[in-house]
Amino acid sequence: MDFLIPNAYAQGTGAAPSAGGGLQFLIMMAVLFGLMYFMMIRPQMKRQKELKKMVSELAKGDEVLTNGGMAGRIQALDENFISLEVASGVTVRVQRQAVAAVLPKGTLKAS
Repeated sequence: MDFLIPNAYAQGTGAAPSAGGGLQFLIMMAVLFGLMYFMMIRPQMKRQKELKKMVSELAKGDEVLTNGGMAGRIQALDENFISLEVASGVTVRVQRQAVAAVLPKGTLKAS
């Protein structure tokens, strides 16, 4: 447990602290960075990749849910925008990136 709490030495004894403390610190920092990567950074990158794939695979007729909570059916697709029919005869244009999830077919008819 010397790598967590270093030893304290008196000045007059002539016993010098070991020089390996710096290496232990670097190893501990590398382990902490590795844990941060696998616990936080990697899952976030995976979610971003899945969201990008979902947005690129949107098609006319898909039922989607937006980040704002609107559910609708895609009527038209553009490079950056989609037109959602949220009610009979009511169409809203939103950005493609605003789509949070693709709903199963028939979800909107059930509600």
